[in-house]
Amino acid sequence: MAKRPRKKSPNTRSGDAVRVRSPKSLKTTPAPKARSASSNKARRLTGGAAPAASPKTPSKPLVSRQKPTTTVAKPAAGNSPARNPPSGTTKASAASALNEGSRAPDFRLPRDGNGTVSLSDFAGKNLVIFFYPRANTPGCTREAIDFTRLSSAFAKNQTALLGVSADPQKAQEAFRNKHQLAMPLASDERHEMLAAYGVWAEKSMYGKTFYGILRTTVWIGPDRRVMRIWRNVKVDGHADEVLAAIRSEPS
Repeated sequence: MAKRPRKKSPNTRSGDAVRVRSPKSLKTTPAPKARSASSNKARRLTGGAAPAASPKTPSKPLVSRQKPTTTVAKPAAGNSPARNPPSGTTKASAASALNEGSRAPDFRLPRDGNGTVSLSDFAGKNLVIFFYPRANTPGCTREAIDFTRLSSAFAKNQTALLGVSADPQKAQEAFRNKHQLAMPLASDERHEMLAAYGVWAEKSMYGKTFYGILRTTVWIGPDRRVMRIWRNVKVDGHADEVLAAIRSEPS
């Protein structure tokens, strides 16, 4: 069988160069993205199928590292243990240990200057005892200075003055010298005389319960009878009030 002659392209001639299309006319196909090694490995293990997306693990809730606060309920007032309670003395009994018209309990206490002071030292005259919580504190200092200011007026009315607290003798002496106080200052560190006069009792401050001195003034007559008691004393004007009460008493 005779071979058919090849048809020549109408656009080309023998010896002519083959025309090449311009690169602009060619469509460029983007190269496939490279797969990661882990993706290829997963495809091999699954037979070429894409592995299913693993479900997201829910994040754990954040836990505070702060230590939990423990709240302790405070005991009711009167039930918490108080410090330094004198034998047989409670808040109620201390307040009622001494009454107006009763006989004043006797006492003998160390005082500033290394001496002693007793109730018998003031026989035949009025005695005003002002009990203060602590020497050289603002309220106690004002009170002692006020009584000193009026000491001459008290003396004219046959009345002696005496300050008493639980401070040691040296503290009392420093208190008297610093402010030039005009009366002796007695020290009852054992709280026996304070309890007998009803001024050493249970107190409360800032949620804490403790024993201490209730600011009190006691006026004792010449016959050792309690004439008047001022409890829960307010310092301002108190010394003037006591002097006015003594002056108003018939002689």
